[in-house]
Amino acid sequence: MKKYLIVLCLCFFCRSELYAQQGVSNIWLLGYDSDVGTPPWGISHFDFISGSAVITYDSIGMEFRHTHANISDAQGNLLFYTNGVFIADATNDTMQNGSGINPGAYSNLVPDGHLLPQSALILKKPGSANEYFMFHNTMDSYPSFGSFGYQLYLSIIDMNGNNGLGSVVTKNFPIISDTINTGKLASCRHANGRDWWVICHRANTNMYYKLLITPQGVASISSQNIGAIRQWDSGQAKFSSDGSKFAYYYYFNGLDIMDFDRCTGDFSNCVSDVTLPFHPGNVGCEFSPNSQFLYVSNVFKVYQYDVTSANILASRMEVAAWDSFAQPGIPQLGALVK
Repeated sequence: MKKYLIVLCLCFFCRSELYAQQGVSNIWLLGYDSDVGTPPWGISHFDFISGSAVITYDSIGMEFRHTHANISDAQGNLLFYTNGVFIADATNDTMQNGSGINPGAYSNLVPDGHLLPQSALILKKPGSANEYFMFHNTMDSYPSFGSFGYQLYLSIIDMNGNNGLGSVVTKNFPIISDTINTGKLASCRHANGRDWWVICHRANTNMYYKLLITPQGVASISSQNIGAIRQWDSGQAKFSSDGSKFAYYYYFNGLDIMDFDRCTGDFSNCVSDVTLPFHPGNVGCEFSPNSQFLYVSNVFKVYQYDVTSANILASRMEVAAWDSFAQPGIPQLGALVK
């Protein structure tokens, strides 16, 4: 437990929130955003190939803000990464055809990286040795309090392209056109061990879009109404490691925990906790590697739930608290990752 929380705390204070990728995820890249200045920007490079974190410092031409996704090969070699505006290859250069991700006014406004947590998701294409799917959504609406995206896109990366550095062979292909909560893209393996489920949330509703990803691409899109009605938010949505549980948390509308059927893609048995202290700010949730515990960060504290308990909400306990350390202007515990 103590070792697990230590790793989490390293991530709490990073402005560029890191989200674990389904698939090979031995390499983590963490960075701080810079509202002024020019590249190269600095990042911390976490390498877990040996089983323990080996941390080095690197300089790259991409600034990480809230959007970040990366993936490695089976040997743990970093293949490519994105900040929601462009895709970089293993040499830290723009991947071939990798510019112009998520075109629009918002990308023009923040060319150094999107401020959208969980808005890029990289998955190995089922049945393929060299192709990867990247799902990513936009921000197109800026009401006085909140933001929404109108597109969920798919881009396809072929790692055989450009002499093994990869090439974007399909870019910004529209999958869903609707008012979508920015970010909160989450995925888990289908029960067949080959395919994927990808979910996103329709804004101002309690509806989830559920995409079934097969070797043919997006095989089907279904929807289900369950849990809290959610406006815009900056929370997190996560599947457990075994795919049996799903959680969504933001301080508006509270925490939802529900079961997930990896065969059918159906959610069920939703329980909600709306009694967590209300602290506006970046918050998050994440499951333990063994899928038994859910951890929820609520700006100043971290809570644990035993999702195998007959009474999940009654199992809540405080396991960590903010120690007063902060990057200037960010006195809080934020996104979580395992």
